Amino acid sequence: MARTANPDTPAGRKILEVAGVLFYERGIGAVGVDLIAEEAGTTKKTLYDRFGSKDALVAAYLRRREQRWEEFLDEWMRAHRPESGLDRVLAVLDAEEAWWAGSRRGCAFVNAHAELGESDHPGRDVLREGKRRARAKFVALLAESGVPDAETLGARVHMVYEGAMVNLTVGGMTDAFDEARETIRVLVGER
Repeated sequence: MARTANPDTPAGRKILEVAGVLFYERGIGAVGVDLIAEEAGTTKKTLYDRFGSKDALVAAYLRRREQRWEEFLDEWMRAHRPESGLDRVLAVLDAEEAWWAGSRRGCAFVNAHAELGESDHPGRDVLREGKRRARAKFVALLAESGVPDAETLGARVHMVYEGAMVNLTVGGMTDAFDEARETIRVLVGER
């Protein structure tokens, strides 16, 4: 009888934690299951028992990274309590910038997409869903504050936000979030 993968065990959580650090710091393709198992203090068999495959582990890493970001953003919003629609949108950029503080490699999703490309890797669905949720977040923040046509405006704000992350990650544009804030002020403020 085939065993079902079960990552929610102490060993699975440790593997996921170690893999997350290694994938982010070194790149998905550069990290093999031997290294992950060794660094996690476990065996390849345990890794495969918990995740089924490296591809499934990569998808789990991306889901966990997205979950950690959403938790960070929720906490940021509670702590900073922005009130206006514009302030709430800008707070997402502030949180993103704080999230990246000290990061050397930029956006994990941009990096993962560069490696996975247009393949049928299960991580691609995680990347797409993460981007869909980010767009929906901006739409919801604007709709909650009564901004007319929040759907269109939220989509445009999301494009600026994504552009800032790519320009910071790939382009080395250290003021990308500042430029994005100014563009978003124009988009939201002039309505």
